[in-house]
Amino acid sequence: MVEQPKTEPKTLAQQLLQLPVLVAALGYLVDMYDLFLFSVVRVPSLKALGTTPDRLLPDGIMLLNMQMAGMLIGGIFWGVLGDKRGRLSVLFGSILIYSLANIGNGLITSLNQYAILRFIAGVGLAGELGAGVTLVTEVLPKKIRGYGTTIVATMGVLGAIMAYFVADLFEWRNAYFIGGGLGLLLLVLRVNIFESRIFETVKERQVKRGDLIMLFSDRTRLLKYLQCILVGLPIWFVVGILITFSPEFGQAMGLSAPVVAGKAVMLSFTGQVFGDVASGLLSQRLQSRKRAIGGFILLSSVFVLVYLLAPLRDVDSFYLLCVFLGFANGYWALFVTIAAELFGTNLRATVATTVPNFVRGAVIPLTSLFILGKSYVGTLYSALGVGLLTIALALIALYYMEETFSKDLNYVETE
Repeated sequence: MVEQPKTEPKTLAQQLLQLPVLVAALGYLVDMYDLFLFSVVRVPSLKALGTTPDRLLPDGIMLLNMQMAGMLIGGIFWGVLGDKRGRLSVLFGSILIYSLANIGNGLITSLNQYAILRFIAGVGLAGELGAGVTLVTEVLPKKIRGYGTTIVATMGVLGAIMAYFVADLFEWRNAYFIGGGLGLLLLVLRVNIFESRIFETVKERQVKRGDLIMLFSDRTRLLKYLQCILVGLPIWFVVGILITFSPEFGQAMGLSAPVVAGKAVMLSFTGQVFGDVASGLLSQRLQSRKRAIGGFILLSSVFVLVYLLAPLRDVDSFYLLCVFLGFANGYWALFVTIAAELFGTNLRATVATTVPNFVRGAVIPLTSLFILGKSYVGTLYSALGVGLLTIALALIALYYMEETFSKDLNYVETE
């Protein structure tokens, strides 16, 4: 009898740097580049289309809301598709759509065209993170899932930073073309990645997959789903309101110089790179998603209060605060990971894809509340009220949420 040669156990780096993890990470980099490129080029692109200064804020909010509406619809579509057809179908389809929409954004000549293409881009952008995180959590051992999703999130944040530098070096139309080209190049890498075994096993069984009704027909599942959404709200309050409209906040504060939106975005996401790494490592150290997320939400609340209430006058101090806000936002990866871990394989992609997009889409009611309150109490206090509401809801939801750090993901949801 011939002895089989022993295979050396894989190192942590070898387990993490699998092709599915790398491709999911690079895909999210391009996804975040496009998502935040609009925040960076909002003012110059609108001015180039003939928008008057008094219309920059309302037209910018309209375009942002169109993008977020697309992400809401896309989140449902890609989430269901990811559970019915597989995670890879979403990774291919979503990047193709947002890459082509990116190229189209560089060709626009009117505000209406801009709005339509931001909506289409939103639909495409909706699928990338959820499908990527779902695939990564299913191909990696449970003890290192947090490291894998941290890599994905960190690469995504680097994409947002890259958007600032590309927009600084190139005219805004060319910045959109570059994003579209990067996405199309990434499709070549995706040809060689494989589907997760967990999903392939479930696919062979007669189990309902990607059924949205299952999320709402069971009270326990519905509450878990709502908890996931609420936990992410503070992140997009900061990104969608405080950072995106930082020039308007700087003006309301009476800063010594105008705030450049692109610089505020770049600095906040520089902070988030370190926050994503720190939260991922903290989660692994504590062996708890909940405790790590709770700490970052409380930290975020401190910096939100400083941003809106401290008597800032120097623009450099404002930019430094944007870095701290970004760092406190660094639980995005953990938030999406816990959403994926809370649900069975037959609903995992649906949840992991729809939840972050519903959080992003929550910018629509949040900006509406902000604009409504602005006419009564002013820019700063209106934002303060909205921010405290999102933080309170997130902490309540997190308190009742199940811990998922050591949870086995090889199970399905039953009717």
